[in-house]
Amino acid sequence: MKKIFALCLIGAQIFAQKAPKNVIFLIGDGMGVSQIYAGLTANRGHLNLERIKVIGFHKNQASNNYITDSAAGATAFATGKQTYNGAIGLDSLKVPSTTLLELAEKKGLATGLVSTCDITDATPSSFIAHQRTRSMHEEIAGDFLKTDIDVVIGGGRKYFEKRKDGLNLLDSLRKKGYQVHSDLTLDGVNKGKIVALYAEENPIKVMEGRGDALLYSAKKSLEILGQNKKGFFVMIEGSQIDWGGHANDTDYIVTEMVDFDKSIGYALDFAAKNKETLVVITADHETGGFALMGGNMKTGEVKGAFTTKGHTGQMIPVFAFGPGSEAFAGIYNNYDIFTKIKQALQLGQK
Repeated sequence: MKKIFALCLIGAQIFAQKAPKNVIFLIGDGMGVSQIYAGLTANRGHLNLERIKVIGFHKNQASNNYITDSAAGATAFATGKQTYNGAIGLDSLKVPSTTLLELAEKKGLATGLVSTCDITDATPSSFIAHQRTRSMHEEIAGDFLKTDIDVVIGGGRKYFEKRKDGLNLLDSLRKKGYQVHSDLTLDGVNKGKIVALYAEENPIKVMEGRGDALLYSAKKSLEILGQNKKGFFVMIEGSQIDWGGHANDTDYIVTEMVDFDKSIGYALDFAAKNKETLVVITADHETGGFALMGGNMKTGEVKGAFTTKGHTGQMIPVFAFGPGSEAFAGIYNNYDIFTKIKQALQLGQK
């Protein structure tokens, strides 16, 4: 069958190929419009997100609640199914649903998960595991061995090696050919399968000295996954924007938002150079009912207020860049993002 080509003008960037070979899916957990604008203000008026011209919004509800949690939200992205709060890779009837990562593997694409939280937490695990509830960390860790994922970078080491069942899943991963690391000293690792779990549970905050761990992880994942000639799918999560919202801590939100935006910038640079990569950026939900009560673009001052320590039901923005990005304009359900990415990568097709 002949390939169909089209010119897609996104800002100053022209993408000649309609169907992307790669997808970089970035999730800023808990990131609503206020979080984005707070980060932009703190960063003296600019974020890499401003480079993107295709913007939409997704409606996000769990099957059992108007307000979604990260598990149901990420499962909707990963499987295209609306489900109950707490579900990991299951539909509302608790039936396992095939994920984007699993579909990508079946097509021969390289796959990866990168996060600034425990890698068995709700958002990353929804792309690789199938469990009744997000609290089943050890069972979720076991599901990692049922896939051929290429790159895993985040926290949560204890759920792999200090388990109630006495198993050491890191040894099992080594036997499967993975290079296993307990830190982010990965400069000498430039090919092969890697698992880098650089924290026992969750990595520390940017404010506590995490540095550019997420940016470094994003760069390393793209370096390795980009070697697959068939393409790749990777999910990169800025996890702790959400935690700043739960803590009602404005400084926590803005430092994590600016940190997440660094990886967005790198992904956009990669896509602009590669020209075969679709970048999709969104959040699972908003956290904190965060409102901006004042600020200063010149000094970076942000004054925030909150309505809750939990999640809210706000519509969430979606940003898309690269071939196939036009499909992400408009207003749609969160689970439609699964379909849009699946169609872009032509997953499930021979």
